[in-house]
Amino acid sequence: MITRPDDDRPGVATDEDRWRSAGERIENLLDACAASGGLARERAEALVGEVVDLYGAGLRRIFEGLDEVTARRLADDDLVASLLLVHGMHPHDVRTRVAGALDSVRPYLGSHGGDVRLLEITGDGVVRLELTGSCRSCPSSSVTLELAVEDAVRAAAPEIATIEAVAAEPDAAVIAADSLFSHVRSGGNWVVAPELAQLAPGEVGGFAVSGTTVLACRIGEETYVYRDRCPVCARSLAGAALHRGLGAGDPVLRCPSCRAHFDVVHAGARLDGDGHLEPFPVLVRSGELSVAVPVGVGG
Repeated sequence: MITRPDDDRPGVATDEDRWRSAGERIENLLDACAASGGLARERAEALVGEVVDLYGAGLRRIFEGLDEVTARRLADDDLVASLLLVHGMHPHDVRTRVAGALDSVRPYLGSHGGDVRLLEITGDGVVRLELTGSCRSCPSSSVTLELAVEDAVRAAAPEIATIEAVAAEPDAAVIAADSLFSHVRSGGNWVVAPELAQLAPGEVGGFAVSGTTVLACRIGEETYVYRDRCPVCARSLAGAALHRGLGAGDPVLRCPSCRAHFDVVHAGARLDGDGHLEPFPVLVRSGELSVAVPVGVGG
């Protein structure tokens, strides 16, 4: 049965949404000050600088009194890490942070038959990655995977300038991340969805996430989320259940209407014909299970 939690309403900002967009709000306020003339903006910027320096000095004093284990544990929190980066206090260099971010999304990439490798980080802030695996051949899966990779890398290292992804095929060319993600950034967003964690292993449930109805499946410790639409008959998957795969295969999801079978673990690929379900990335962000809903991405 498809459920629509009352607290999952589009447009309701979480605390995480607010602090992630704080930089943009500050810039908008500075621009508003500029309407009163250049001097007003200069004074506003000076005021912001003084406040940042004051809080930075206090933060530094706090961290100097912490033991190394506690300091590193706090640095793993996205909000604290962003403040440490602003003040040049983060305990890890940019390469270590980017590598850790890739490790955090590697299990998700693996579930789609893909992987990512850090090639280099240039002195001018360009991160070069190699994307490998079958996920590159599926447009829907590819876009959502790239969204997950970019989000993780930029959260861990906001000071980087650009991300460049290189496909593993010998004839592939370098693709600028801005080109890859432009249509996702225009409407895609991460939505905190703690209710998905209530699914028991082997259970399937329907949820409304940011106005989009999705189907979530729990396989062991992993949760997989797809748009609630069968690509074969175009009907809802409400009432679908997991079935045992052939031999030692992964669990299979069967459409209750047309009986088409899909591999839940591997990007929702259809097992008895062409087509695939439309996957949405699921990651633990700042300790909360979140789903990326890329608007306008077709299955």
